[in-house]
Amino acid sequence: MLKKIKNFLNRFFSGKMGEHEPDTPLLIIIGIIIVAGLIMLSSATSAYAYARYHSSYYFFKHQLFGLVLGLGVFWFFSKKDYHAWKKYALGFLVASILLLLLVFIPGIRGDWGTSRSWINLFGFSLQPAELVKVSFLLYLAAWLEGRGKRIHEFGEGTRPFLIAFGIIAVLMLLQPDFGTLSIIAATSFIVYYVGGGSFKHILALMLLGVLGMMIMIHFKPYQADRFKCYWDPNWSPRDVCYQVNQSLIAVGSGGFWGRGLGASRQKFMYIPEVDGDSIFPIIGEEMGFLFSSAFIILFLLLFYRGYLISKSAPDVYGKILSIGIVSWLTLQAIINIGGMIDFMPMTGVPLPFISYGGSAMMAALGAIGILVNISKHTK
Repeated sequence: MLKKIKNFLNRFFSGKMGEHEPDTPLLIIIGIIIVAGLIMLSSATSAYAYARYHSSYYFFKHQLFGLVLGLGVFWFFSKKDYHAWKKYALGFLVASILLLLLVFIPGIRGDWGTSRSWINLFGFSLQPAELVKVSFLLYLAAWLEGRGKRIHEFGEGTRPFLIAFGIIAVLMLLQPDFGTLSIIAATSFIVYYVGGGSFKHILALMLLGVLGMMIMIHFKPYQADRFKCYWDPNWSPRDVCYQVNQSLIAVGSGGFWGRGLGASRQKFMYIPEVDGDSIFPIIGEEMGFLFSSAFIILFLLLFYRGYLISKSAPDVYGKILSIGIVSWLTLQAIINIGGMIDFMPMTGVPLPFISYGGSAMMAALGAIGILVNISKHTK
């Protein structure tokens, strides 16, 4: 059976001259995550979807639409030679900045709560920051390869890196979207190190980032509240720490085997954001510790396959891109799950390939498409 699947995938993703078959285990891992994610999204959001939209399958149907678009993006990037993106490096940086500026334009921006992270175009909502995860990574990979050994110098490496990242960071903080910024920051530092950046400079930048976070917490009390809930979930269980407490109840109620698919109680308006960052607690409640652990293992396997592709990439550009893509997706999964089980402060980032969101799905699948193409060029 596995051999038939492998032969089908190899024929489906057959490359051009000079390319070999793609990384089959990577494709299987992504396929399992997406299919299982659709099933769990349908179950987790059924009550909320019916209460708000009078259709239990509202989020499921819209996610399918986003998935179809995402698969189209995935197909395009998996077929396009990844080397072609190097010549558009500066354009990707400009595109990243312009995308983040769109959320401040009246008539285009979409305001939900205190955040300005969305835009509305032709009746569709889009989260530009999700696309920036890909565009800024493509820029960094090409820039780092071009710098070569000069990346060790402060004037040639760290300073221009800090300027480019600083512009992105400021625009993200103005939205504000600290969760997405944390993903972009962590990924950027990882690829900067893999690309040959000075560890001393990276350590200094990390300390600078911690200082900046402390200053932000001072001026943004709601961010400080998240840390208080992390240290003591019982600090404000019915108000500020409500979400993390309900998440812990959901995960704890699932036990080892879970209540059963569709049998969650917390999804009946007890836990907020079941379609977004709170979907993992519903998975834990319905499917239990065993299935939840399998989800985490799948993301770790995704990172491992990406690491192998990076290790065998034919050039520095492919090496940086590969490790950057899987670091982004794996770190985001860890931050999402870690926040839900109070392993770290909550940041509000979605669970890749599983949480509801067309922008996130297209960005993630586009990145995987690039990774698949790199795998077809490995040594």
